[in-house]
Amino acid sequence: MIAILLNTLKDIPKEFVIMIVGALPISELRGAIPLGLYYGFPLVKAFFLAVLGNSLIVIPALFLFEPISRRLRKFKLWSRFFDWLFERTKKNSDAVQKYEALGLILFVAIPLPMTGAWSGIVAASMFKIKFRYALAAILTGILIAGIIVSTLCSLGIFSYKAVLH
Repeated sequence: MIAILLNTLKDIPKEFVIMIVGALPISELRGAIPLGLYYGFPLVKAFFLAVLGNSLIVIPALFLFEPISRRLRKFKLWSRFFDWLFERTKKNSDAVQKYEALGLILFVAIPLPMTGAWSGIVAASMFKIKFRYALAAILTGILIAGIIVSTLCSLGIFSYKAVLH
């Protein structure tokens, strides 16, 4: 999927591609930081661009997720999708339910599938965490996840080839 996306975005400056990949729900920082290194950017630049891209979606998504999902749930297909999404998020977010904003930081910070900013936005909506706390928690989690992914990349444990395969 990422290879197809990169081919589609080949005429866009690489900095924007990294930000776009960082903003996508599946790849987020796990895809964007290794991609920046693959493009030959220094780790600090790859980190900054990926974190910026991942962070830009947080405010609009926190405002829009709940009203949009509520409207779309009126349609059977979307209702099934949101049931699946909420169930997956709920299954992986015990810490969020128990510790709210602090749990949300940890939930977003762990760079695993079904965690990250997008899942944090869903969890914040599900557990009715106030906007200011959710925003601070998700942005803090993004920074921590960025540091974790950057560290794994610099140690050679995580690379763009691993993301593609």
